[in-house]
Amino acid sequence: MITEQEFTNIYNIHASKVHRLCLGYASGNNELAKEWHQETFIKVWKHRNSFKGKSSIDTWIYRIAVNVCLGDLRKTKKSITINEDLLSNSNYDDNKKDDEKNIKKMYHCIDQLNEQNKALILLELENIPQTTIADTVGLAHGTLRTRLSRIRKSLLKCITNGK
Repeated sequence: MITEQEFTNIYNIHASKVHRLCLGYASGNNELAKEWHQETFIKVWKHRNSFKGKSSIDTWIYRIAVNVCLGDLRKTKKSITINEDLLSNSNYDDNKKDDEKNIKKMYHCIDQLNEQNKALILLELENIPQTTIADTVGLAHGTLRTRLSRIRKSLLKCITNGK
């Protein structure tokens, strides 16, 4: 059983990664990411007694986050639009504008991936250990490494060629 204090510690450790993971699914829409982030931790709290410790706590939390994001996207067939306000601050210098353009391109390319590949790359971008990712999505570690390599090549091609 997870106590309130333990939950607070878990939240403090994992909140920023879960938010960024949700932000990836929301294609930069911060409001939607916040909603999913909050829903994730509500579910973690509600179902804290069902955590059996068969996987690590972070694997369990990331799986809940992925399920929340995908479930909401499927349920409502939300049309995700990239938050242009984040990308259009006129005070940026040229390098920052280029960085923002690349981030926008990357989100666009990630959006074109299937659901599982999207989950894999978003977890990878959070520097979550590959063993944790493999446990989260139920893949063998070697399979995960191969899949991530293919996804990276696909994203690089998409970002470079715009397709």
